[in-house]
Amino acid sequence: MKVDAPAIASLFNFSEKVVVVTGSGSGLGRGIAKRFAEAGARLVVHYQSSQVGAERVVSEIRALGGSALAVQGDLTREQDAARLMQETVEAFGRVDVLVNNAGIYPLANLIEMSTAEWDAVVDANLKSAFLCTQAFARIVRAQKFQGGAIVNITSIEAENPAPMHAHYDAAKGGLTMLTRASALELASYNIRVNAVAPGLIWSETLEKDWTDGVTRWLKRAPLKRLGMPEDVADACLFFASEAARWITGATLLVDGGVMTNQIF
Repeated sequence: MKVDAPAIASLFNFSEKVVVVTGSGSGLGRGIAKRFAEAGARLVVHYQSSQVGAERVVSEIRALGGSALAVQGDLTREQDAARLMQETVEAFGRVDVLVNNAGIYPLANLIEMSTAEWDAVVDANLKSAFLCTQAFARIVRAQKFQGGAIVNITSIEAENPAPMHAHYDAAKGGLTMLTRASALELASYNIRVNAVAPGLIWSETLEKDWTDGVTRWLKRAPLKRLGMPEDVADACLFFASEAARWITGATLLVDGGVMTNQIF
């Protein structure tokens, strides 16, 4: 059956879309949320503890002429994930895109790591994505609109482990497979699920706090710079847009080419 392609000019127009970005009160999530707002989307800016940051992001989006709402929730709790989606629908009448960005990034030696430390990282990075995916899919299934899109923020560490990050690496590896499994099961509801795997992303304090790591990164990355939040955000826009209408279950590396390095 022949399917007509949408007009090029319409591909990244999100003016009719409602987008939820988890963990978007600061950092990478903030960049993703603002980029979707620039494309015309109405935004739900989720946060767990950074209320001031989330409200600042909402103010920044509104200053651009956009529409946004901050919603608090602990997404490791099923009821909070469900409430996040419900409050989105109550505010905007629908939900179209979910970006699972929420997570934590602590260090812990594998041998000394406590089960509490393991659980906290796996819950924050993997369980939260599962619960939000489930809540999102249930609402989209009941909507009269034409499906939806989920973008999971994984990491190059899903494929390339780092010291002191066994819990984080395992969670991101699990999220990569959750992406594929969700894509398989949710396709019948016209929900596409893809992942973006960032490399090292710039922040205001990174170069000061981790000078040695940044120096090593710049030596290894073929494109010779750190990633910016907008680099990751634009990959999310692609996956959420009609430009990616026949792509699901995929992971896109956004790493400046660092994963191309020869292993031996």
